[in-house]
Amino acid sequence: MSLKGILSIATYPGLYKHVAQAKNGLIVESIVDGKRTMAYATSRISALEDISIYTTDGDTKLSDVYRNIYNVLEGKPTPFAPKKAKDAELIELFAKALPNWDTDRVYVSDIKRAFSWYNILVEKGYVDGKDDEEAQKEGEAPAAEGEAAQEGGVKTRKRTRKKTADTDAEADAEAPKAE
Repeated sequence: MSLKGILSIATYPGLYKHVAQAKNGLIVESIVDGKRTMAYATSRISALEDISIYTTDGDTKLSDVYRNIYNVLEGKPTPFAPKKAKDAELIELFAKALPNWDTDRVYVSDIKRAFSWYNILVEKGYVDGKDDEEAQKEGEAPAAEGEAAQEGGVKTRKRTRKKTADTDAEADAEAPKAE
């Protein structure tokens, strides 16, 4: 399971997939309905692959937490709506998936957000029980066969300037004359 390219944007509902870089922000696509929109540079944007959960042993990556939840729930979404569920239900299920979570630094609101994101990702097929290393090994084969021209899922193209008589005359005028 890889959360690469999946974003959470403050004040935007749901999760988004990075599509392209724009002049003053990012072009993103909603995972829920597939609509594209602009996320401006002033928006608070968080990549899910960079998020981790505090544990008593340090930090645990969100992808590892989701893999544990996936295994506990046997690949199904949560049996309750995270925003309407009782705190005790949320904490009990989260403790099954991540028994060493730091109860002082991880709040119930964080758990609700994590479960709501989990439900979206499971529904759209982004979460599975595989390790990040297994997912990378499976994903490396097509990329090595010729998609090297793509960078982050976006094709890049070089632009060249055609030489014309006008540009040659301008270059000659600016060049220092040797005498």
